[in-house]
Amino acid sequence: MSAVELGFIGLGQMGAPMAGHLAGAGLIVYDARPEAMAPLAAAGARAAGGVAEVAERARVVSVMVRDDAQVAEVGAEVLAAARPGTVLAIHSTIRARTAEDLAARAAPHGIEVVDAPVSGSFIGAAEGNLAVMAGGTEEAFERCREPFGAWAGLVLHMGPVGSGTRAKLARNLLQFAAFAAAAEAQRLAEASGVSLRKLARVVRHTDAITGGPSSIMLRPTAAPLTPDDGLYDVLRNVRDLGEKDLALAVELAGELGVDVPMTRLALDRLAAGLGLEASAGRGGADG
Repeated sequence: MSAVELGFIGLGQMGAPMAGHLAGAGLIVYDARPEAMAPLAAAGARAAGGVAEVAERARVVSVMVRDDAQVAEVGAEVLAAARPGTVLAIHSTIRARTAEDLAARAAPHGIEVVDAPVSGSFIGAAEGNLAVMAGGTEEAFERCREPFGAWAGLVLHMGPVGSGTRAKLARNLLQFAAFAAAAEAQRLAEASGVSLRKLARVVRHTDAITGGPSSIMLRPTAAPLTPDDGLYDVLRNVRDLGEKDLALAVELAGELGVDVPMTRLALDRLAAGLGLEASAGRGGADG
């Protein structure tokens, strides 16, 4: 990418460290706050006077702004100023339809859109170890692979435009649902007289060993398992242990008067989520 100038728009908590891994003479940046551009300019990047200047100069333009409305606003400015052959990469978490609509508007201008949201928080951004899920054409993805690799440890092409965003929403569903479940577990532990700090240490330790929820994400499909599947016995064991332990947690919660709706739902749906029937005696009951 040394002969191609890169652009980065949006230098907030995520954008600033991402752009920082690209900083140098080949980078042009813009943020509405001049103070956000100053450290990158000191590192050799060019500070632009607006979105249009970035779009005019860069052939790969990355955008990390807050939401769909800002993506639409910045995207329109980029399309009005960018040259044919430019790739517009959207790293914000938005609706897949927003990326698809922007791509449709970009096509007559000879501009390609890649929706490329990231996972790994500001820690991964600072370390240059984010995961990026990209949706777009193969050609556009290949042009982005090298610059993305400056701030990401995992760069995957998920499919056509919109695929990156759909993958990110699924990933975040898992994360934030787990946060809600963690809060429920903390309430149960606290009511039981358990130290929440010590419980947190146990969770971090064991998740680092097992991989947490990702440890059961082993199949290429969410369809029901058949007995001849190599994972059938493995996941059946997970179901049996999970249903037993969740039932015990629901029982303890009842004794302590703690409301655990996510736990009851998990007990009801664990088997189906693993692609299995509920174990004998469960029959889809809600616990």
